[in-house]
Amino acid sequence: MRALTINERIVSDDTDAYVIAEIGHNHEGDLGKAEELVRQAAAAGASAVKLQKRDNRSLYTKAMYDSPYTGRNSFGPTYGAHREFLEFGTKEYTHLQQLAAELGVDFFATAFDFASVDFLAELGVPAIKIASGDIRNTPLLAYAAKAGKPLVVSTGGADMESVRRACGTILPINPDLALLQCTATYPAEPEELNLKVLGTYRAEFPDTVIGYSGHDLGPWAAWTAYALGARVVEKHVTLDRTRPGSDHKFSLEQEDMAELVEGLRRVRRSLGSPDKQVLPRERPAMDKMGKKLVAHRDLPAGHRLTLEDVAIKSPGDGLTPDRLADVVGRRLGRPLAADADIVLDDLVDGDAGRD
Repeated sequence: MRALTINERIVSDDTDAYVIAEIGHNHEGDLGKAEELVRQAAAAGASAVKLQKRDNRSLYTKAMYDSPYTGRNSFGPTYGAHREFLEFGTKEYTHLQQLAAELGVDFFATAFDFASVDFLAELGVPAIKIASGDIRNTPLLAYAAKAGKPLVVSTGGADMESVRRACGTILPINPDLALLQCTATYPAEPEELNLKVLGTYRAEFPDTVIGYSGHDLGPWAAWTAYALGARVVEKHVTLDRTRPGSDHKFSLEQEDMAELVEGLRRVRRSLGSPDKQVLPRERPAMDKMGKKLVAHRDLPAGHRLTLEDVAIKSPGDGLTPDRLADVVGRRLGRPLAADADIVLDDLVDGDAGRD
């Protein structure tokens, strides 16, 4: 059975979705905003909150780090200064980790480089996320796998060969993997989501928990993904969707996140059992709307029933119409008035009686 345990939470085909509220850099470098995002995600029913961890100096080339970065989304004159402004360190991470624990939600982050894997492992997070941009970064995948934490890996911008290579790198080292279908467009349009890939992943990796990381607008794709077998769902969260920043516009506010979580729980309940059966609550409706076999007219005892003698009428509290062949051609053991139920115990075989 495919299953994954994150901080004692079991995630499997039989459980509710493990919902990750991706804060990312929507805290805008403000610890107070990050705290509020954690609180709102917890109140909305999320399973986990997640940040993004970068060792900016080692992650970017000098040219990229020093490149001008201005505009509505910028928090610094260069891209490096922008990223450093948004970056939290040990103090902030420890504070948010403790807050999350108090609120009953898991806390971890995406590691974008080797140093960030070490940082998160030392912090003692219950899982490590790998972003879509690193799906081909097999050295980082292997390094993160060796950290001994469950890995949550997004697969945006990848083809199946790259996904196989990533799983082939991780799974021999660490079987605790959640593989997430993702589309690396921001926001993603419905025709770009390709949720059928979830079935491809489930078939190709039968022992791996499959999930969905969504940059789409609203909750509906996540609900559909759960119905298709996704058991980890990741969505970005924000305090205000109108704020400047590349992620705010497709993120969920608290009310939206609560709707997402409750909807996922409803989908699980709606999937129910694979066994088709009559439910007790269906019986009154089926009695009212269903049909039964009754006498079409007054019929004497000994009469051999023909098709013309049998009517199909509501309510459905008698012999069902699919038993018609068991009735026609047999004789009545007692007289029947028009609309009286035809009961198998009242029928006899043979030529006794009269027509």
